[in-house]
Amino acid sequence: MNEFLKSNETKYRLARTIVQGVIGVLIANVDLLIGMFQIPMELKPVIVAIVMAVLSPIMSELGGYSEGVK
Repeated sequence: MNEFLKSNETKYRLARTIVQGVIGVLIANVDLLIGMFQIPMELKPVIVAIVMAVLSPIMSELGGYSEGVK
């Protein structure tokens, strides 16, 4: 996990981007999963982008803090 969050190798950067995208899509489609409310189709790409923008610095901070933990 430490290498996944901290490494700048291409494969780890790609994996982090994919994980962020998957989480964003799941959150954007939570209305289909739960069925209690409806999110307009026009807002779903915006939600994915916002989730990815929020997750990127969070993952960066997690990688920095895991440096001292062994």
